[in-house]
Amino acid sequence: MAQHFYGVDLGTSNIKMYSLSGDTILNEKNVIAIKNKNEIIKFGDFAFEMYEKAPGNIEVTFPVKFGVIADIQNMETLFSCFYKKINNNKAITGADFCIAVPTDITEVEKRAFYDVIMDAKVKAKRIVVVEKPIADAVGVGIDVNSPNGHLLVNIGADTTEITVLSMGGIVLSKLIKTGGMKLDDAIAGNIRKKYNLIIGNRSAEIVKKELADAMNEEPEKIAMTYGRNIVTGLPNAREISGDLVHEAIEDLLHQIIENIKVILERTPPELSADIIARGIYLTGGSANVKNLSKLITKETGLKVNISEEPSESVIRGISKILSSPELLKLAYVPREKQYE
Repeated sequence: MAQHFYGVDLGTSNIKMYSLSGDTILNEKNVIAIKNKNEIIKFGDFAFEMYEKAPGNIEVTFPVKFGVIADIQNMETLFSCFYKKINNNKAITGADFCIAVPTDITEVEKRAFYDVIMDAKVKAKRIVVVEKPIADAVGVGIDVNSPNGHLLVNIGADTTEITVLSMGGIVLSKLIKTGGMKLDDAIAGNIRKKYNLIIGNRSAEIVKKELADAMNEEPEKIAMTYGRNIVTGLPNAREISGDLVHEAIEDLLHQIIENIKVILERTPPELSADIIARGIYLTGGSANVKNLSKLITKETGLKVNISEEPSESVIRGISKILSSPELLKLAYVPREKQYE
């Protein structure tokens, strides 16, 4: 096995990298700040501090949108920056890489993930890819090579991927464009509608983390938010209730659950029996929405399993894959003819 082997998970909100030699995980915001269109001034968490605050000559962008790479040039630049960071600014070339790719996207979109590493200035020796739901399953402790069926629901920043796995392969998969950022947008929209107050996405995310409750058990809970009043145009502060936040996100959470039911309806009976026995595995950053597991259990009748760090389950799965010759067989080298 290569001395320098790295795992990569390019998410819409965060980029995660794993170094096998250092046994370390780097998890930072997948965002870059560019001044005057060509000068990189910040990346990662530092760049995110500038999000929605930067002047006109500084562009703060997320290169990944809805789970696919929308800006490959900036993504290559970001990847190179993070690669240097995880290696403490040492120039390491000739390394091997394993990158996670979503399942329910086109082959051309999958190829873009591979090309980011291939075209970045890291001189990769070998690149293999692994389907993201498989890495996700390994990360939560599932024996993916067993003949049992498993249902995973990964709720990310822009998308939710619902997958049925068995025998190291994907039986069914569905990607929907609903995730944490859409919840933020809904909260911001409801606050604007009710109070004539415009707040930014970062403020909406803070409100979500404080008040979002899938079962609305604490409707009277209050959090303060800040923004601009539409009528007066002046800065304003407002107390937001848990009830208002629940009203904003309720339909989106049920949209995710309805798609889980669609996948369950299409699942072969023998695999359904396994899923009933083992329950649903809930991963992704938005799995942390309070009582979401309770709501899914209420609507589907299935128990829900959540790991301690659901947002890092994919990269933790890749770390296990890199450490095991048996699991490494789950990864593959893309062939050019697949993308012609």
